[in-house]
Amino acid sequence: MSVLSAPRPGTLPQLLGTSRPLSWINTAYPFAAAYLLAGGGVDAALLVGTVFFLVPYNLLMYGVNDVFDHESDLRNPRKGGVEGIVLDRRVHRTTLWAAGLGSLPFVVALLVLGSLASGAVLLVVLAAVVGYSAPGIRLKERPGLDSLTSAVHFVGPAAFGLVLADSPVGATAVAALSAFLLWGMASHALGAVQDIRPDREAGIGSIATVMGATRTVRLVLCLYAAAGVLMMVTGWPAALAGLLVLPYLASAWPFRSLSDADSERAHAAWRRFLRLNLLSGFLLTQLLLVIALTG
Repeated sequence: MSVLSAPRPGTLPQLLGTSRPLSWINTAYPFAAAYLLAGGGVDAALLVGTVFFLVPYNLLMYGVNDVFDHESDLRNPRKGGVEGIVLDRRVHRTTLWAAGLGSLPFVVALLVLGSLASGAVLLVVLAAVVGYSAPGIRLKERPGLDSLTSAVHFVGPAAFGLVLADSPVGATAVAALSAFLLWGMASHALGAVQDIRPDREAGIGSIATVMGATRTVRLVLCLYAAAGVLMMVTGWPAALAGLLVLPYLASAWPFRSLSDADSERAHAAWRRFLRLNLLSGFLLTQLLLVIALTG
């Protein structure tokens, strides 16, 4: 049964689905880890920030995207599950209100709990989240900026956590954040490859629709490799995190000569990417524990 003819779930299930529960940890974890590693305590800022980046932030990020990408999503065969639902038009307005009002109290609290610097970082991150999909801005349709902005969605919470903890940001932290940014750009570009055909049919420009599948995948490989190399300058044992890019390189490598006509085949790499994130998150947690205990 197609997404067009399948019975539509109620409003609450659709709001939950559009927030991508599988991805909640991808934004909450970087914030909490960065905040604690930078010297922040188990306090109100940690609690409010973690809850915000766990659910409301993801509803804002993905909900706004799903509303304004509706036409493309209708043409996308992978939509309708953990990789994103097709929102019923009747809940579009509700989704936008829920995303905005659900985030507002957390944002206000974090602005109050933080400094001018942390507030500025938070506002930049939120601007990137909304600007990625919102009409009139649509950074997701500006090749290159789409991958950069998408990466900020995930690096931003970590950067905010560091600044919120009011700890000096040294060269090691800058290198780690930069490597994270490159990894995020690569991951976004890889995800865009599988959507080349539905995006072109919907008139949506992306790094992949402009560069084509082959060149985009090769750029993905370069970005992953650069992220790994950059982590090497962070010193022992943090440099070990650079090895985490190797499975991502291995997963994308078979698609380095993929044609646009076969771009949907990159979905296999994307499915592996989702699983690799769980493994990488576990290994990174162990490494962070070692750093915390020996630092």
